[in-house]
Amino acid sequence: MKGACSVHTHSVMCDGKNTLAEMAQAAFQAGVVSFGASGHSHTPVPEDEGCVLPEDMTAYRKEVLRLRGEYAGGMDVLLGIELDSCADVTAEAVDYWIGSVHYLRDPEGKRHPVDWDKETLERCLRENFSGNSLIMAEHYYDEVRRMAERKPTILGHVDLIAKFNGDGYFFDEEDPRYRAAALEALHAASPGETLLEINTGAMSRGYRSVPYPALFLLREWRGMGGKIILTSDAHRAGDIVYGYAQAAELARAAGFAGSSLLRLTGREECPFVL
Repeated sequence: MKGACSVHTHSVMCDGKNTLAEMAQAAFQAGVVSFGASGHSHTPVPEDEGCVLPEDMTAYRKEVLRLRGEYAGGMDVLLGIELDSCADVTAEAVDYWIGSVHYLRDPEGKRHPVDWDKETLERCLRENFSGNSLIMAEHYYDEVRRMAERKPTILGHVDLIAKFNGDGYFFDEEDPRYRAAALEALHAASPGETLLEINTGAMSRGYRSVPYPALFLLREWRGMGGKIILTSDAHRAGDIVYGYAQAAELARAAGFAGSSLLRLTGREECPFVL
């Protein structure tokens, strides 16, 4: 997709399927102006080992910077990180960071993933929230609120809790209580410092037919004066700009005329081509 950027990507250095070099090559061939590596941050969750970057990110940084030199003059290559809410590392010395929530905390502090599979989320709902999905959603959005307050460069898949909610399986996304929790989290974000991503990752992996986030959240963000960025959350080279046309269509429905690009020189605004 000419003139786009792809800055939410994962490689074999975390849970992706291709090397960073293969992801960058796919981005270049797709005509993007800016490719960003955003490996999953290390966390203290034992089950995450092998699916996240190591605590020592030296090799990761070195490879991204090598690719920056290789594509200099043809495509920007940015060093990023997707920082989880329970990460035990920081987002220091990167070009940008994506703030994301992948886990719920129970009263004992144990972490429960919201996006592994439907069965795991059902078990979490049953064992930790007495089957009350609205309370579970409120706990999730409270975590998102905390992340938004940290002013990430990009706020990642803000309603990830709805990944397995096709046909309202877990909760009614039009329920006033659900929407109030989601909007409270969104209102904690800074429109002047944070971009809200329209993320197509769950579409490319067959979990959803539409991007994150829901239209009501995008409309609210526009009303707040916020900007958006299109991302594919690509875990495979073939998905580097997956679903961008549909993401742009959703953005237009929310009233956006364009999206932001992250470049080595800073943020740029790019109007949608009608």
